[in-house]
Amino acid sequence: MAFLRPCVVACAAAAFLVAAVGAQLMDPGKPDGITWSADVIPIVKPQEQPTVASCYNKANPAQDPICQIEARRCPPGCPDSCYVHCPSCKLVCLCELMNTACYDPRFVGGDGNKFLFHGRRDADFCLLSDTNLHINAHFIGKQNRQAGARDFTWVQALGIRFGGHRLYLGVKRTATWDSAVDRLVITFDGMPVELESSWTHPSAPALSIFRTGAANGVVVRLDGRFRIVANAVPVTEEDSRVHDYGLTAADGSLAHLNVAFKFYSISADVHGVLGQTYRSDYVSAGGVDVGAKIPVMGGTSKYTVSDIFGTDCEVARFAGEEDVKAVVGLIDEPADAMCGSGKGGAGLVCKK
Repeated sequence: MAFLRPCVVACAAAAFLVAAVGAQLMDPGKPDGITWSADVIPIVKPQEQPTVASCYNKANPAQDPICQIEARRCPPGCPDSCYVHCPSCKLVCLCELMNTACYDPRFVGGDGNKFLFHGRRDADFCLLSDTNLHINAHFIGKQNRQAGARDFTWVQALGIRFGGHRLYLGVKRTATWDSAVDRLVITFDGMPVELESSWTHPSAPALSIFRTGAANGVVVRLDGRFRIVANAVPVTEEDSRVHDYGLTAADGSLAHLNVAFKFYSISADVHGVLGQTYRSDYVSAGGVDVGAKIPVMGGTSKYTVSDIFGTDCEVARFAGEEDVKAVVGLIDEPADAMCGSGKGGAGLVCKK
């Protein structure tokens, strides 16, 4: 039996126990931090240190592993960090864990309908607004060389407000991308977060941030409220060639975020580009051009905010309240969502 398991990640609701030898892993003291599933093993830069990853049946952990992979290289879409997905016994990228890819131009809402939200370059938009939680995204972009065509857009930063606090998570502009150099910028209430392996603050003890690797990947958790996995990634020359971005040296790497969300407590009145898809009364046809080849969410002005921490969008629900239960009912077991940049610079792409 293979029992080389110095770092074991387990969860009471999980079907698997997982282990890895040689991997650079997340903080083992926070076993459920990397994703919403304990059925995955995070692996960082296996090309530098080959990793043997094993999945064990939780019901019979003493038996031989039901899946074992020697990871020497991650998939091409995520060369520096990937995951062993125990149920399929495959190496996958972050955005494949929910059976989709962040770069595939699809936004799948709570009703199962697909749409895109392009946003607008150099502008901020409300992703989710609830009584006690508000999340915005800042979009960067590049002008499309085709006359009359929309700009290419990507999500560069998140601005999160809760309980009187402001958390910023973004990517620095960088001319040349080096995956070994950390390009993430994090601030809490206006002060820089010096993040080594993990970080907490006495004024918000429920909040924690920790790295998923040496650089460019973090998990942000607010106990009982949400968990966010964020990876900084560049637009590559291959991306530019395939999608005709016309990338030049002046554009830099157009570094941006891929993000996975898990919400634990949101109200039935939640709104925003992503937030509205959790509502029971959400009707996608009301804001989506269903006649388009790939349906596109319109009404951009409804979600526009004045800055990364603005709560002045038309659909804002944020009041800064800590306890929303007395105001409106909560959604039971909200679904997970992953968001990234759409293929072809499609702005925001999420799947729940």
